[in-house]
Amino acid sequence: MGGIFGVVTEDSCVQTLFYGTDYHSHLGTEHGGMAVYGPRGFYNTIHEISQAQFKSRFVDDYRKMEGHSGIGAIDDESPQPLIFRSKFGVYAVVATGLITNKNELVGELLNEGASFTEVAGGGVNNAEIVASLINRGDNIVEGIASMRGIIEGSICVLVLTAEGLYAARDKVGRFPLALGRSKDPNRKSYVIATEASSFENLGYELQRFLGPGEIVLLTPDDVRPLKPEGSQKKICSFLWIYTGSPSSIYDGVGVESTRERCGRYLARRDHVKVDFVAGVPDSGVGHAVGYAMESGIPYRRPLVKYTPGYGRSYTPPTQEIRDLVATMKLVAVRDVIHDSRMVICDDSIVRGTQLKNLTVKKLWDNGAKEIHIRPACPPLMYPCIYASSTRTTSELACRKAIRALEGKDLEDISEYLDTTSAKHAKMIDWIRRDLNVTSLRYMTIEDMIAAIGLPADQLCLHCWLGK
Repeated sequence: MGGIFGVVTEDSCVQTLFYGTDYHSHLGTEHGGMAVYGPRGFYNTIHEISQAQFKSRFVDDYRKMEGHSGIGAIDDESPQPLIFRSKFGVYAVVATGLITNKNELVGELLNEGASFTEVAGGGVNNAEIVASLINRGDNIVEGIASMRGIIEGSICVLVLTAEGLYAARDKVGRFPLALGRSKDPNRKSYVIATEASSFENLGYELQRFLGPGEIVLLTPDDVRPLKPEGSQKKICSFLWIYTGSPSSIYDGVGVESTRERCGRYLARRDHVKVDFVAGVPDSGVGHAVGYAMESGIPYRRPLVKYTPGYGRSYTPPTQEIRDLVATMKLVAVRDVIHDSRMVICDDSIVRGTQLKNLTVKKLWDNGAKEIHIRPACPPLMYPCIYASSTRTTSELACRKAIRALEGKDLEDISEYLDTTSAKHAKMIDWIRRDLNVTSLRYMTIEDMIAAIGLPADQLCLHCWLGK
């Protein structure tokens, strides 16, 4: 996971860059960085943020920085931005996404005589691979376009140069890039970001989203189109279900409203008798609010999130750290839980370990009478191959269920994908028993698509369908 932010302006960009990058902290927990261009040329600063929040790690750098254009990134895979001296001159790069053919590309580039100096997690830094591929082109624009045709996976790129800021959305728009303009008519300034929700408090208004594969050049005076958008769009559905902040908007569709619609769809297919509805904080809350509105069942908070110092439990790289964060940040409210029947809405069940060992256990330990789990998306059957979220098939709860039922891993899981089949029902019941809950009912894929509100052929559904 990761997020990127860029700004060009006629005056100082530093404050906007600092806070705009920080507004992407929910998308990553490992690395943060900023680069600026100004009177003194290029300057970048990078820190690990796994043990401290972005603002606290960069506050001293922020006060020393000087420039009128800049880029920033928060990323779980590669420390960035990086600065390069190339045949196109000096430039800085941020690139967020996942390169699934990384090893092949590194080998190919090494054979061509390239050398890599930046290491990320024992491998080559994604930003350095992207820069090496861009440098193959006759110019930066053609280099970006050819780079996107070579990589497998999905990459959004910002390239900061002396002439302006190049921005390129991945070729099928799997992840967003939003363009914003200063609300002050007397100030010439543009921003570009993964999260359009970062604009409002910084004094910018959303202009539009870049189309899939589109490339533009931002200067303080205007936004120049360089490559038109492609005809195919496959935006990640999980952005609305889990990844995005509730205030986020992607391609014109708001996250919080989508989650409320998910909850409504869950309630329409449910007839369980309970005392209240609740959401697992934070991303399950919107789903639970929608469920409560549709069902008329009261919304209550049996679990509250202790926010200071804890990030999202889904993003840290190891299961041990994920479990620790989840354990410490969720605090049970015993007088709400005791002797109560409850529907618990969550965004999804990925591995199932946190829900089972932490959330559900806390509810039972505090006297819950019944626990009915309602994930706001279908069963996750495949690891994401476009972002560094779920990384292996074997870690998914559904695959563990299939392995237990079949006694082996299956290549063909089509019967388990069929929601009307007996095998699908057995898989869900196995997960229910493993979680130790009263009942388990997933969102259907048809309802999830309807809740998002975009045509199915514009959504990436790989996590659920494998295609």
